[in-house]
Amino acid sequence: MQWNSASEFFAMGGYGLYVWGSFGVTAAVMTIEVFLVNLRRRQVLRNLRSEIASESTSS
Repeated sequence: MQWNSASEFFAMGGYGLYVWGSFGVTAAVMTIEVFLVNLRRRQVLRNLRSEIASESTSS
C-alpha cells in the first residue's frame, strides 16, 4: 500500500480509527500493567520486611 501524504497514512484507507485506537489501547494496557506490577512488588516487599521484623522480635 502506498500513501501520498501523512494524512493518508494516518487514515489507513478509512480504518485509521480502528488501527490507531487498537494501538492506543494496547499501549495504555501495557503501561498500566507495568505500573500495577511495580505496585504489587512494593507491597510484597513491604509485607516480607514486616514479617521478618516481627519474627526477629518474637525470637
